[in-house]
Amino acid sequence: MHLSFYKGKTVLVTGHTGFKGTWMCKLLQMHGADVVGYSLDPPTSPNLFHMTEIEKNMNSVIGDIRDLEHLLKVFDEFQPEIVVHMAAQPIVRESYQNPVDTYEINVMGTVNVLEAARLSLSVKSLVNVTTDKVYKNREWEWGYRENDILDGYDPYSNSKSCSELVSSSYVNSFFRDTEVAISTCRAGNVIGGGDFAKDRIIPDCVRAAAKGEEIIVRNPYSTRPYQHVLEPVCAYLQLAELQYKEKEIYAGNYNIGPEDGDCITTGDLVDLFCKCWGEGASWRDISEESAPHEAGLLKLDCARIKRVMNWRPKWNIEEAVIKSVEWSKIYLQDGNVEQEMERQILAYLR
Repeated sequence: MHLSFYKGKTVLVTGHTGFKGTWMCKLLQMHGADVVGYSLDPPTSPNLFHMTEIEKNMNSVIGDIRDLEHLLKVFDEFQPEIVVHMAAQPIVRESYQNPVDTYEINVMGTVNVLEAARLSLSVKSLVNVTTDKVYKNREWEWGYRENDILDGYDPYSNSKSCSELVSSSYVNSFFRDTEVAISTCRAGNVIGGGDFAKDRIIPDCVRAAAKGEEIIVRNPYSTRPYQHVLEPVCAYLQLAELQYKEKEIYAGNYNIGPEDGDCITTGDLVDLFCKCWGEGASWRDISEESAPHEAGLLKLDCARIKRVMNWRPKWNIEEAVIKSVEWSKIYLQDGNVEQEMERQILAYLR
C-alpha cells in the first residue's frame, strides 16, 4: 500500500478524535489528504488526539452525529469525496449501562451519515465501520462469514447489527443506481499505542504495569480476533480507494481480522503483554460470575477480503503487542509519541 491515491482528496472521518480515528487521520495526513473530522470531544483523558496535536493539520469539527442539521452543513461546506464513518459508542459494558444512547449514536448516527451522503453531490465512496460482534454468536470454533445472521446479543453489538441493516437499506433504496459506493467493514478487536479507554484489555494492562500493580483480567478464557489498529485502518482506506475506482467489483461487506492462529484468548494476550513488557509484569484472574453477557468465542473468516482485495494482515499478534508496548513505554517516558506513530506507520506500509 502506498496510499498516494489520497493526495489532494478530501476525506471526512467521523469519530476522528478517538483512538482509531486519530491513527486514521495521521495516516491520511502523511499521504497528503485534506482531512476533515467530525466527532465529539475525545472520549478519554489523556487521549491520543490531543497529545499528537493532530488537529493542527486538518479541519476538526466538534459535533454529534445525532445532529443531522450540523452534519449536513459540514458535508456542504467541505464537499468530501470519501467518507469513513467510525463515530460510535464502542464499549459493550457501557451499552448495558446506557442502551438508549448506544442505539441513538450507533443506529441513528449511521442513518444521519448515510443521509448526508445521499444529499451530497461530492461523495463517491463511503465505508461504514461496524464490528466483529454483529453476528449471532453461536460460540462456533470457526470464523463467521459475511453472509451469516446479523443478531448481536448486547446493546452495543445489536446496535452495530442495526447499523449494518441501515447501510443495506440505504444501498438498496438510494445508492443502487448511482456512482456512490457504500461498504461496511466488520473488524476484530484492535490494540495499539494510544488507547486509553476503560474496560479494554491492553489499556488496563498498561495502566497496571506502569504502576507496578498486578493486572486484573475479568474474562481470560474469551477468544477474540485481536489485531493491531493499523490492520483495519489501512484496510478501510484500501477499500475506500478500490470502490471509488470500481464500485461494482469492490463495494460490499467485509470481515477484517487476523489469521486464525492469531485469534487467542484474553489470558494468552495478557501473557504476551507481560512477556513484552518485562519488569516482572503479572496478572490475576478474577472471572466475574455476575458480569454482563459477552461472547466467549469469536472468530472471523476473512476469505472474502483476501480474495476480492488481495488483502492480508501484516503483523501477527506478537508483533501487534510489541508495537503497543513500544508506544506505551515511549509515552510513559514523555517521549515523542507522534514520531513513534509515524515510525510504526512507515514500518507497517513497508
